[in-house]
Amino acid sequence: MTAGGRPAEPEVIWSRPQRAGRGPRPAHSRESIASEAVRIADEEGIEAVSMRRVAAGIGAGTMSLYNYVPRKEDLYELMVDAVSGEYELPPPTGDWRADMLALARGTRALMHRHPWLPRLLNPVYGFGPNALRYLEHSLDCLVPLDVPDGEKLELIAAVNGTVATFVASESAMAERARTLPWDEVEEQRVRTAWLGSRLATGEYPRLAAALVAGGPVPGAGLDMDAVFDRSVSRLLGAWGA
Repeated sequence: MTAGGRPAEPEVIWSRPQRAGRGPRPAHSRESIASEAVRIADEEGIEAVSMRRVAAGIGAGTMSLYNYVPRKEDLYELMVDAVSGEYELPPPTGDWRADMLALARGTRALMHRHPWLPRLLNPVYGFGPNALRYLEHSLDCLVPLDVPDGEKLELIAAVNGTVATFVASESAMAERARTLPWDEVEEQRVRTAWLGSRLATGEYPRLAAALVAGGPVPGAGLDMDAVFDRSVSRLLGAWGA
């Protein structure tokens, strides 16, 4: 063990006692530490999360926090697991595509509540107790899918990757709208008029036909819930019979 309570060898935070060493009952729980870190990240972004800020938020000294959470990476793992506990995991219906779409919707909502989450979604931070319950539930939903279990894990990862990409695009569009120096609707009117003038030249016949057929006009207002469901459903449709 190094100074400050940090382990000298690789260690999984979940195998570590709630507080290293003997003595009185810990003054702080992992839940309270994770909750404060999540609060900071939700309000100010993941860059604002530091051991010092979290320690101050729970009324602890920075160095004493290392007795509970040896590394910042461990703090991230606690954060990911804390928000993973927000999933609703109803019993599988037997329709694996419908169940996976429902999980994807839940992941999308989770990422919108916690915009920093996609940046921390990787195998290193994905195996806390709540995350394991999510994975077990996902595999329960996929029991009717007749593919090897390893491929089911690939499907879960593919769905989560699709959701993260979709949410990143939504968040970028929302951020752009917040910073526009003019009305977004008026800008869209101008852009749509310009696009129409380009299509009228006849230089882009396939794009014109696609838009006439009901394709999305780039930048135009869309039913993002419907687009999301179609995107995930297409991915799920590529698996199984």
